[in-house]
Amino acid sequence: MEAILLGIYAFFVWLVFFKFKWLPWNKISMVIVITIPVVGLTALILFLNVVAPSSADVRVMNRVLQVVPQVKGRVVELAVEGNRSYKKGDVLLRIDPTPYESAVKQLKARLKADDAALANAEASARQLSESIRGAAGKVSAVQAKLDLARKRQKEHEELVAAGAGDKFALEEARSRVLELEGDLASAIATENEAKQKLSASSQGEFAAIASARAQRAATEVQLENAKWELDQTIYRAPADGKVVNLQVRVGTMLVPMPFAPAFSFIEDEQELIAFYHQNELYKVGEGNEAEVALETHPGEIIKARVDSVIWAQSQGAVPMAAMAGNTGGTLPNTGPYAPPPNRFAVKLKVDGKSKGMFLPTGAVGAGAIYTDSGKMVHILRKVILRVNTKMNYLILKLH
Repeated sequence: MEAILLGIYAFFVWLVFFKFKWLPWNKISMVIVITIPVVGLTALILFLNVVAPSSADVRVMNRVLQVVPQVKGRVVELAVEGNRSYKKGDVLLRIDPTPYESAVKQLKARLKADDAALANAEASARQLSESIRGAAGKVSAVQAKLDLARKRQKEHEELVAAGAGDKFALEEARSRVLELEGDLASAIATENEAKQKLSASSQGEFAAIASARAQRAATEVQLENAKWELDQTIYRAPADGKVVNLQVRVGTMLVPMPFAPAFSFIEDEQELIAFYHQNELYKVGEGNEAEVALETHPGEIIKARVDSVIWAQSQGAVPMAAMAGNTGGTLPNTGPYAPPPNRFAVKLKVDGKSKGMFLPTGAVGAGAIYTDSGKMVHILRKVILRVNTKMNYLILKLH
């Protein structure tokens, strides 16, 4: 772009000073003619770097998962091929589930046994409680009958004293009271006996119930873990993506430790990361228009928008030991010179018609962000970027 502007400027200089000779060509005019483009282009580029900053380091990045098995076993089915695309949920490999299915069956049987043991313990406890309630109910019933008999005895005594009662009925009432008092004493004795039995055995019964419940809970946890392990024998695609670096075959023994991945899974979701020097981003904001020219796509401009600026980098991380003064007996080493400032990363999202375009993972190129300021000169940056992407057609090597 600079060459084009200089060419246009040189054409007008030729017209003014040589073709039509409107102005004389002397030392003063020579100095002016040379100074104007130097100062003008310098000012234009510096302004352009603020309102439409460019980066020569834009990268295509994908999330990569290292697939490490969660359970030990031999691969019995490998449903994938290297460098092939798969959808989320597709089965990628299966580990022999036999030992894990056996563990689930054993724990299910143990859980049933634990349920039976818990039911027996609770039934025994209920039987003791019911015997206490029955004895207490009998005491209450006899007590009520005794109260009624005593009331009738008192009534007969009053009638006999007044000369209007039957002495035989009075004796019968007194006999009934004595009988019920004996029944009450027997019922109270039965209740006390039941309470003593409950007191003697309740601790053991409750302990048995607590133990049975704890055993059942432990078995239930083990069963859930066994089901999870059985589920882990099937590995499914966590997202849409590709399988690369396939390291296993049917019959390969996989183990969780050491961490040796079976293969790598590259998700289809991509990010464009542009790296900028720290003083280039103070006018950049989320949603700003951006354009990218990748070397893998010569002649094409990829439309994007600023997703976010990652305002953090490694030089901002200071070891906590140094902050606390705990440096192992040595002073913090800051170096003889200040380290050069690292760059900040800007996340770009592919936008518009460029969505769905295939972008190879790791592809690099150049890009520019168009801020909300200086829109009248954005066209210059766009022209420069388009010239650069045309240059990507050239393969500059001699072999």
